[in-house]
Amino acid sequence: MPTALITGATAGIGAAFARRLASDGFDLVLLARDKVRLENTARELHETYAVRTEVLVADLATDEGLAAAEDRCRAGLDLLVNNAGFGNKGLWLDVPLADELALLRVHCEAVLRLTHAVLPGMLERGRGGVINVSSMSAYAVRGTYGAGKAWVIKFSQGVQHDLARRPGADRVRVMALAPGFVRTEFHERAGMDTSGIPDFLWLDADEVAATALRDLRRGVPVSIPGAQYKALAGLSRLVPARVTERIGSRTGRSYD
Repeated sequence: MPTALITGATAGIGAAFARRLASDGFDLVLLARDKVRLENTARELHETYAVRTEVLVADLATDEGLAAAEDRCRAGLDLLVNNAGFGNKGLWLDVPLADELALLRVHCEAVLRLTHAVLPGMLERGRGGVINVSSMSAYAVRGTYGAGKAWVIKFSQGVQHDLARRPGADRVRVMALAPGFVRTEFHERAGMDTSGIPDFLWLDADEVAATALRDLRRGVPVSIPGAQYKALAGLSRLVPARVTERIGSRTGRSYD
């Protein structure tokens, strides 16, 4: 059976990827920080879908966690989903610098290092895929979070372009996933008040995962789930920058 490693696998989009991939017959390596929650998730997926589930307790904001994740990536995978992430509460300068650096380490350094660790094995076998979870905030002005997510898109596109220059790498793909607002516990953890977000902007996590996997198979470089967000991404290229900056810096950024 093929094997997929998912970071941030116990909640939200990561858990949706785990369910979908297990239903598709993938054995799973589930990475998260909470050991109890991780083991419960692994057990439920094994019992429901009869796939092998391996747990990796790791904090990707630490040297030890990153090294453990890299080692598992080098051991061989068919799919890597770099999904782990979080949001800090408050506007820039209101957030401690250590928290902002931790965010960049999880959102950017971990994505780079795990992608670097997994690709040689995929290239050797001539197949494999990497999904790096970004966000529609990459198209807006959203402080460190948005800047990091914009980096994820550019990084993924750059790596895919480099892969295209390698003979025999046509079945190895790297894709960025840029969802908008998804109904998960992410916003609550970040202390964000989402009561003002219109219903039509909310996405379902299972649909996001399904769209991403379908787009990866099709060779889409940046997957944007939802017609409403495809339209917004297109409009962002046409509307004056000062307008998108004003809207993007405010939407969904009130804090409890």
